[in-house]
Amino acid sequence: MEPRVDIFANKVTASFSKRLMTAEKVVVDSGLPKTVHELVKIRVSQINGCSFCVDMHTKDAAHAGESPVRINLVAAWREATVFTEPERAAFELAEAATRLADGGGINEETWQRVRKHYDDEQIGGLIAAIAAINAWNRMNAIAHTPAGSYEPGQF
Repeated sequence: MEPRVDIFANKVTASFSKRLMTAEKVVVDSGLPKTVHELVKIRVSQINGCSFCVDMHTKDAAHAGESPVRINLVAAWREATVFTEPERAAFELAEAATRLADGGGINEETWQRVRKHYDDEQIGGLIAAIAAINAWNRMNAIAHTPAGSYEPGQF
């Protein structure tokens, strides 16, 4: 696949990308567990078909010590036994938020599962993480950013 636009070379998308990277610090400072943050980025990227982000976040998760089994089972988290209840709640929220246009929105049961496992700051971090990765996915999918060459810590 050939990129339509190099988002890091284009003046506007590069500027926007820098701001998204800066916004990431808010999520890190929220107290949201790093593992949850990385797994949510993988799942949302899978839903959105963003190969560049799937490549990046699976490699980053592995580099941070996440097991290959858990990384490989993110797409099938409902049937997998390797995820905690807090991780499942985060996946459920991430999927519902990513698929807003499919109808239904965020139902009260999903919201209560999230509230059960995360405090207000962590929930804010989770919401910000979901919004940010959706923005990254859309930008990379539109630009046709190719996958496969990412190295952990590259950005």
